Amino acid sequence: MALVLVTGGSGFIGQHLVEALRARGQRVRILDVRPPATANADVEYAHGSVLDGAAVDAALDGVDQVYHLAGLPGMWVANKQAFHDVNCRGTEIMLAAAMKRGVSRFLHCSTESILFPYSDLGGIAAEEALQPADAMPGAYTRSKSLAEHHAAKAAAAGFPLVIGTPTMPIGAADHNLTPPTAMLWYFLQKKVQPHLNFLVNLVDVRDVATGLVLTMERGRAGQRYILGGDCVRLGQILRMMSAISGRRQFPVVVPGKIAEFSAIMLEYLSDRVTRRPPNGTAEGVRIALAASDLSIGKARTELGYAPRPIEPVLRETITHLLARGGKPAPGAIEHHALSSRAS
Repeated sequence: MALVLVTGGSGFIGQHLVEALRARGQRVRILDVRPPATANADVEYAHGSVLDGAAVDAALDGVDQVYHLAGLPGMWVANKQAFHDVNCRGTEIMLAAAMKRGVSRFLHCSTESILFPYSDLGGIAAEEALQPADAMPGAYTRSKSLAEHHAAKAAAAGFPLVIGTPTMPIGAADHNLTPPTAMLWYFLQKKVQPHLNFLVNLVDVRDVATGLVLTMERGRAGQRYILGGDCVRLGQILRMMSAISGRRQFPVVVPGKIAEFSAIMLEYLSDRVTRRPPNGTAEGVRIALAASDLSIGKARTELGYAPRPIEPVLRETITHLLARGGKPAPGAIEHHALSSRAS
C-alpha cells in the first residue's frame, strides 16, 4: 500500500482526513509542528515545519501522494510576514520537494476566501477564476492566493496536482477553535449579537475530509473543487444557534462601513497595544462583504461529493462548545471573528 503524507495532519481538517485515509486502509504519515491529539500506532508522525527543507525532504521519503494542508489560518497575527512565510513559502517548498521526489499525486488545500469577486472576473465564474494576489483584501488572503498561483503554475507545467477548496468547516472535535468555530463561540457568548449579515457556507468537517480524498482520487489534474455545504445568511445561523442553545439572543445587523471602521480600530489596538487577536479585522469584514454563493456542482458531478445538511453538525458543534465552555486546547491560538470567514 502506497504511503500518503498529510502536512498539517494534526489540525482540525487534517485529523479527519487522516481518519478517512485510515478507513480506506492507507498508510499515513503526518508532518506537523505539533503531534496529533490522538496517537495511532499505524500513523507515522514526523515533527517539523513546511518551512524546514530538510524536514520536508525526510517526510517525503517513500511517499506516493501528498495532501498539503499545513497553513496559518485566521485573520490576525502579530507578525504579518508569518502569513506569507507559512502559506506561500511553505507551499513553494513542499511543491519543489514533491516535484523533485516525483510523487504521483499532490493535493493543495486552499480556501474559499480567495475566490470571492474582489476584482473584475471578466465573465468567468468565481469558482473557476484565479484572481491576482494584489486584488486580495489583506495579508492572509494574499498569502493563500500566492500559494494557489504557485500550485496552478506547477499543474500547468505537468505536475499531477489537484486543488481542494473547503468553505467553513465545523464539527464537535475542533479542540483548537479554528476561525469558523471561534466565530460561533463568540456569538454564543453574546446576548446582543452585532454582525454583518453575510453569506456563510458551513460544511461538516467530515464531509470536507471525504471531499479531499475524492479530489485526490477522481479530480482532474489542474482543477479546483469547492468542498462546501449549506450557504445561508449569518442571521439565519444565529437564529438556529439560539434555538439549539436555548438562549434568548438578539441579532443586530451592522452596516458594512461601520463594521469595517470598527475592525480597523480594533486591529490598530491589537497591532500596537495589546498584541492579542482583535474581535474583528478589516480583512475579515472585506471578505464578508464580498462573499458569494460558490457552487459545489463541479465536485458533486465529477467527484460524487455529497455533503450532508448542516443543521445536525451545527447542533453537535454548539452542544460541544457549551459542554466544554468553548475553551481551546492548551497552546491553541483563539481568533474571535466578529465578522471574519477565514478558512
